[in-house]
Amino acid sequence: MSKDIDDLTALNRDYVASVQNSDVKRFDEFLADDFFCSNPDKSLVDRAGFLKQTAVPVTIRNLKAHDVNIRVMGDFAIIHAGTTYTMPDGKPGSGRYTDVWARRNGRWLAVSAHVSR
Repeated sequence: MSKDIDDLTALNRDYVASVQNSDVKRFDEFLADDFFCSNPDKSLVDRAGFLKQTAVPVTIRNLKAHDVNIRVMGDFAIIHAGTTYTMPDGKPGSGRYTDVWARRNGRWLAVSAHVSR
């Protein structure tokens, strides 16, 4: 299980960095074909919609995850975490996210995300 935790820790770090850097290419590598995301505005987007919205550069800076809790349950895992960031006006912002990962063909793929601010 410790290898799974290590792998998921690295993937979580990549996920957060990919949001900050609008890294569609990296997301394309670890999002499952059937991925869905619940956005803070209550919209639900599929993989294609998520990649499209990710391509738009974010206006926040210094995005960081904290209090990361990774739970592995066989071939799926849930990651809960808080975020902090700097808003465009310089004020601090924060939120939470929950990501669900599934092990498919020996690889961890993100299958679901829920983001709140």
